[in-house]
Amino acid sequence: MADSSPPRILMVDPSLAFRPEEAIKESGWQFRNYVEESDDPHLKQVKETYLKMHTFQTVEFVKKKHEHWRKFDKFEATILEALQKLNSLVDESDPDVSVPNIVHAFQTAERIRAAHPDKDWLQLTGLIHDLGKVMAFYGEPQFSTVGDTFVVGCEVGKSVVYRDTTFHDNPDTKNPKFNTKYGIYEPNCGLDKVYMSWGHDEYLYHVLKHNKSTLPEEGLYMIRYHSFYPWHTGGDYMHLCDNRDMEMLPWIREFNKFDLYTKKEKVPDIEELKPYYQSLIDKYCPGTLKW
Repeated sequence: MADSSPPRILMVDPSLAFRPEEAIKESGWQFRNYVEESDDPHLKQVKETYLKMHTFQTVEFVKKKHEHWRKFDKFEATILEALQKLNSLVDESDPDVSVPNIVHAFQTAERIRAAHPDKDWLQLTGLIHDLGKVMAFYGEPQFSTVGDTFVVGCEVGKSVVYRDTTFHDNPDTKNPKFNTKYGIYEPNCGLDKVYMSWGHDEYLYHVLKHNKSTLPEEGLYMIRYHSFYPWHTGGDYMHLCDNRDMEMLPWIREFNKFDLYTKKEKVPDIEELKPYYQSLIDKYCPGTLKW
């Protein structure tokens, strides 16, 4: 029988290289501060990804991505089918942590389930939060699929990684319309009113909204902003936030405690867990979704 699984794609998520949480150290990761110059091939690849991201992610670029991906005409799949597809993404963010994406999804969900047994929506959020990475199977480059996100259309936040060495060829940084503190935005307009750099967070958020998921607002915020490290960890872009964003910030920080790859944790029995999580999928985002 012919193998119908998608081709394997090498993907290095640069966000994983620079996560500062204490939980990373506890999980067995060797904490790495990013450096401008390194002979480490992994860190070189990480910087190259951010160089491309910070060169090409402009207001015009992001608007085109919204137009392209929010047609929801790329494929149809259930949540579990999409998770299975993600298994063909090879993530080499750390050579010692080569867990498949589906294992990471269930590990994250199970960590949340242990800490928040009464919040089934939060457990499901942990399971599906990276599903937007399926864009990689449909031609989306790595620099607009993974990595820390930032706001386009205004001054780059101070804590954006490689901020001072990777934006030199981004035309928006030379345009006075886009390079001031507020840029094209109003003070405290709310994150919903700004353009985020395009990535898997924003895509999955819109997929769930389009397919009328009933996940609560807190879960949708976690999905949409979990890679927005310059905000929830770096403290940047607060001048663009409204009261709702600030109310949601503690939820996003809580979620990110559980979103980590670990060397110490056993691989969950996915087949045994599937019926439970299928019941959550049926509750909050059932059936076949348009992607």
